[in-house]
Amino acid sequence: MATKINAVGLREFRENTEKYITAVKKNQSFTVLRRSRPVFNIVPADVWGDEGSWETVIDFSKIRKNGVPAQDVLQALARLG
Repeated sequence: MATKINAVGLREFRENTEKYITAVKKNQSFTVLRRSRPVFNIVPADVWGDEGSWETVIDFSKIRKNGVPAQDVLQALARLG
């Protein structure tokens, strides 16, 4: 069964991201438009066929409650060479 793709404006998507995340979890897909032109598609992860193949390497929320800023991680990696 083909998944119906709905169009949504970029501003609408930004202002209501949680609404669209919930919809995607329910297997809906969206094409995000900017100035009436398609910019990107939002699709459920299983559409890619790799659902469940992700591996957690490190959980930064265990280091700091709200995670670690990306800049800190990049600086640490740069120091490692």
